[in-house]
Amino acid sequence: MCGRFSLIATREEVEAFIAAIIEAEFPPRYNIAPTQPIMMVVAGETQPEGSNLPDRKSILVRWGFIPSWVKDPNSWPLMINMRSETAVQKNSFRIAMNHFRALVPASGFYEWRKVDKNKRQAYWIRPRKGGVVAFGALMETWSGTDGSQVDTGGLLTTQANKTLKPIHDRMPVVIKPEDFGRWLDCKHYLPHEVEDLMQPVEDDFFEAIPVSDKVNHVANITPDIQERVEEDLAPQKSEPKQKKKTDNGDDSGGQLSMF
Repeated sequence: MCGRFSLIATREEVEAFIAAIIEAEFPPRYNIAPTQPIMMVVAGETQPEGSNLPDRKSILVRWGFIPSWVKDPNSWPLMINMRSETAVQKNSFRIAMNHFRALVPASGFYEWRKVDKNKRQAYWIRPRKGGVVAFGALMETWSGTDGSQVDTGGLLTTQANKTLKPIHDRMPVVIKPEDFGRWLDCKHYLPHEVEDLMQPVEDDFFEAIPVSDKVNHVANITPDIQERVEEDLAPQKSEPKQKKKTDNGDDSGGQLSMF
């Protein structure tokens, strides 16, 4: 899965990579979290003959996919990731797979390796050659009974490749530049005609850099959360429980405060 990602490329770099119109400047974002606005690139209107403008455009959506038919979004689970293996068949994603496939530009993402029940090692996972990567995604607009509308979206995931499998068994779907057109063209390519694109990327595409647990907190949004640290895969030692003495002299196993 992918619970956090980053986009630190410039507007010009994203425009050149995805061949899309990015209408506004944006700051580098080091720790993008669920429910926050994220950039998605979708197919736009076909440009007039002779135009050199791209026919792809960017939109801002809420990271957390909500199908248009959901009556109460508060009762819907926070769906930031969707399994690509079942997305074509599931009712929740059928409309989006047919009409609203998208790309999410990113500089990389974060994943956590479980060491034991109380400890996880965080990793900054980025393209080995640097640059921007495009994740396969779905978007849909949810409309309220009061006329309000919210554009929402989520990332498609697939099985992890050999490089990332020791960290987690899932990874985002990566769409290559030569496949952008087919993926985004929902008018001419049905979902089953793009299923082959939702496969694990090559084993040497990403590199995983161990980082500190600063990334765990959404308030940490500075570049230092991507700095390499020494990988710590040693199980956490459990502290023996200490007994707390009560006023009447009896010993009771109370929980000790951290403060």
